[in-house]
Amino acid sequence: MAEMISEELKARFRKIKLLLLDVDGVLTDGRIIYDSRGRDSKFFDVHDGLGVFVLHKSGIKTILITAKRSKAIKPRARDMHVAEVFADIFPKTAVLDRILKKYNVSLDEVCFMGDDLVDLSLMRKVGLPVAVANASLEIKEAALFITNRSGGRGAVREIAELILRLQDKWKDVLRFYGA
Repeated sequence: MAEMISEELKARFRKIKLLLLDVDGVLTDGRIIYDSRGRDSKFFDVHDGLGVFVLHKSGIKTILITAKRSKAIKPRARDMHVAEVFADIFPKTAVLDRILKKYNVSLDEVCFMGDDLVDLSLMRKVGLPVAVANASLEIKEAALFITNRSGGRGAVREIAELILRLQDKWKDVLRFYGA
């Protein structure tokens, strides 16, 4: 896949030091299940989780930014070694300056993956906006890259691998797993 990307876009991927992710529709397929007590459940893809974990092992931090609040997010974030979770945030740009300062990164070193209108303001700010394959039209139009995979179905893993391959860190991941 990296072969089909323009040199300009490859250069953007090589700069990434921080991955920001929406949750519903990016880390999940967008479905939310409520039980009879009103508690929600979400489906997370194990491949996406490993993608976030190997980014962490390679020195690239991941932060989740969601407009909703859910108890299901924090345990999953902990499993993946996510650096921080911002929940109940709207607009999502409200935390951007704080993130840039805390993690000592510039906008062009930040990739954000989104899927729907609530993500639009942040998509328009970061250096590498990415839309999942099943994102809304407006998000796809704001994106510099659109994944082949849908949200909650490996799109995050796709971007994690692409970042690591273009930064020449994928071979270290393979060594870590004994390949």
